[in-house]
Amino acid sequence: MDNDAFHGTGAPIVTPFDDTGAVDRDRLASIADWLTSEGVDFLVPCGSTGEAPLLTTDERIAVVETIAETTDCPILAGTGQEGYEPTLETTERAAEAGADAALVVTPSYYGADDDTLESYYRDLADESPVPIVLYSVPKFTDQQLAPETAASLAAHDNVVGIKDSSGSLESIQRLVELTADEAFSVLVGSGSTYAAGLAVGADGGVLALGNVAPARASEIYRLQETGRTADARERNAALVELNRAITSEYGVPGVKTALEMRGQPAGTLRRPLRPLDAEDRATLESVLQATLESTTTS
Repeated sequence: MDNDAFHGTGAPIVTPFDDTGAVDRDRLASIADWLTSEGVDFLVPCGSTGEAPLLTTDERIAVVETIAETTDCPILAGTGQEGYEPTLETTERAAEAGADAALVVTPSYYGADDDTLESYYRDLADESPVPIVLYSVPKFTDQQLAPETAASLAAHDNVVGIKDSSGSLESIQRLVELTADEAFSVLVGSGSTYAAGLAVGADGGVLALGNVAPARASEIYRLQETGRTADARERNAALVELNRAITSEYGVPGVKTALEMRGQPAGTLRRPLRPLDAEDRATLESVLQATLESTTTS
């Protein structure tokens, strides 16, 4: 797989569920079509925004299969589990289902220092049939993968990138600098710092914002790529309030609610997640509307 496939803007696509709680493959295909038509460069099924921790392995594979059957865009599938063997099995099955690479979150339940994580990823990369992208998301795991550890792993032929969701521009900049000599993509995981991360050398991003405002999120990357750094920052600034609402404020329920408001309903949530109440829906709708009215794509 060409590592360049994971440059640009990726959407960690939601997992739609029907009224019985099953994966709604028809809705998933429709959302995937919409995201790619709006300019998203690649799709990331079964990530945090896709409720991956609440999916069975069979459900994850069904999600990957559906997207692979629906679109020709690159697929970076979330395959990380808490144990090594389940992660390897999920990665192998995702590859068979059409994934181009595997996004593997740092296991967190028992805690692991960076030496342990490096050994884990190195062994996984040795055995995986597809390239591995590291996934550092301290908000959920309470651990940030050190840039030095990522840089060491970047030397492995089958480790091709990292999604850094720390929100730290310093971390992004250090990752860029430390992996400059490798074929390794640094992907920003926070929509609020997307333009700033691209400006210091990141290769793209995987953004929850990409579900709700895919054209606008994708434009940030294209503006930066054509040297319009100030315009990219301005466009990003206009999206910060929406990004905050669907991440730190309301999370996955906020993303699914905003998608419904955009005419792309994503169905129910997996428990213990709960729908937004009427007051929160109204607040989110106001933020979404204000954002869409204040930004126009060019």
